[in-house]
Amino acid sequence: MKEYKFYGCETAKIKDSHGLNLTDYYDILSDIWCEYTCAPRLREKWSADNKTLGQCSITAFLIQDIFGGKVYGIPRGNGNFHCFNAVGNYIFDLTSEQFGDEILDYENFSEQFRDIHFAKKEKFQRYEYLKSKLNTALQEHHYRRNK
Repeated sequence: MKEYKFYGCETAKIKDSHGLNLTDYYDILSDIWCEYTCAPRLREKWSADNKTLGQCSITAFLIQDIFGGKVYGIPRGNGNFHCFNAVGNYIFDLTSEQFGDEILDYENFSEQFRDIHFAKKEKFQRYEYLKSKLNTALQEHHYRRNK
């Protein structure tokens, strides 16, 4: 059985309308996250060994599209926030592994909003790209599941 290390993986047992859960989405996104979907300021540090680096806001808003809930941000300095999701009583962060052994404070956060994050055209374009690739992967996954 595969071991997951993202924050909240043990407790966030929610499923979408197709029966997919967060670990399913983590697996699918792991094949999609790339240097292009990484925040530009972090691209030179992105690698296949740290796929979640710079992916937080676009991933959190995409997961919000699927599961609802809210997107929150942990202050990281210079006006930046690390984004994660809260759905009902579940808090989870599909991109937490980018910080290695650093323990993030999931109790000191503020709600994040699309209009502010997506005011940056490049961020909206990365989100749309990730969303498109995810939709394609889901269609292929659905096809394989029903074959």
